[in-house]
Amino acid sequence: MSVASEHVLDPQLLAAKRDERRAAGVACGAHALHDGYTDLIYVMLPIWQKEFGLGYAELGLLRALFSGTMAGLQIPSGLIAERLGTAAVLALGTALAGAGYCLAGASAGLGLLVVALFVGGMGASTQHPLASSLMARAFAGPRSMKALGTYNFAGDIGKMTVPAAASLLLLVMSWRPALALLGALGLVAAVAIFVLTPRYGAEIVSKEPRQTMAGGAHGARPRFAFPVLLTIGMLDSATRRGFLLFLLTAKGASVPIVGLALTLVFAGGAVGKLVCAFIGARIGAIPTVWLTEGVTAIAIVALLPLPLEVVMLVLPLIGIALNGTSSVLYGSVPDLVAPERRARAFSVFYTGTIGAGALAPAVYGVVGDALGVSTTLVVVAAIVLLTLPLSLVLRPVLARPL
Repeated sequence: MSVASEHVLDPQLLAAKRDERRAAGVACGAHALHDGYTDLIYVMLPIWQKEFGLGYAELGLLRALFSGTMAGLQIPSGLIAERLGTAAVLALGTALAGAGYCLAGASAGLGLLVVALFVGGMGASTQHPLASSLMARAFAGPRSMKALGTYNFAGDIGKMTVPAAASLLLLVMSWRPALALLGALGLVAAVAIFVLTPRYGAEIVSKEPRQTMAGGAHGARPRFAFPVLLTIGMLDSATRRGFLLFLLTAKGASVPIVGLALTLVFAGGAVGKLVCAFIGARIGAIPTVWLTEGVTAIAIVALLPLPLEVVMLVLPLIGIALNGTSSVLYGSVPDLVAPERRARAFSVFYTGTIGAGALAPAVYGVVGDALGVSTTLVVVAAIVLLTLPLSLVLRPVLARPL
């Protein structure tokens, strides 16, 4: 038998490949379902408003309750998973997310709806830190950035498919059984997650915690590396949330045009999350951040004098740069923390970036009232450029391209 044949038939290699496929299926599937559940609320809010006679303040409370619970409990989810294991906690979270929508379908008023969305948000808090760390563990080393980019892309697929599925179900049945069906999907997915998630052994705590792990650059890993990456991620997230709001306001876009613009940006962003992860793995994280953030800053200023029609045409391309950075940043987390702390690091990273994105429109709104929309967009572009010198701080410790 040839050496090549022996290599192909190596049981350990076959088992490792099988675990990689299972980890990717679990992580990407969980991301798609959970992100779909998160955006499903946008489909349901008008229905709940009419059904229960809710005001806009109450609708805002419902949306903030789910998102706030999800963001606020991500760090505890990562800590719990360190004790109970990724499979159990991620499966339980998925079951709770599905149960939340089942409970919402049985709601007779605002009180039970609040409880349902709290339960759903609590379950959703498990997905980002645990699925990300699962992908980083399965595809350790230089491959992790590509793997996390694919995982990131899967979330956008869920954002498109789950709300679309809900809209189709609402054409043939009332909203209560539609939510029950979608919630039951989470219960089924929870069982699949628990069964299919690879049971990796406990990460070995490094005796030299300041040394860069799998695939990272050689040398010491400074304590400030992860906080700097988090700061870049928060600035990037704040830019994404503030940019479109003020650009479209400056152009006088109508509500339907805003909806179309968001769709175009999200479509480009989904592609960007996948493509930029592969670019980052090829040329390195730092050059990719400079490329995407530089294009974003230039585009913000360049689009100001252009008519709305031209802006709409280039929005998918803007979406690629605007959202592509996130995959490179998420993909760099495993290079900056010890393996046994990945779940915790991802939970902190997602909490910080989601929080920054949630606060950005309010902060930029205050600036907009004081300086005007056009000046605010210039400020946003300047803040984008702050990520460039910050990224150079990470140059000695981030993984080098293949």
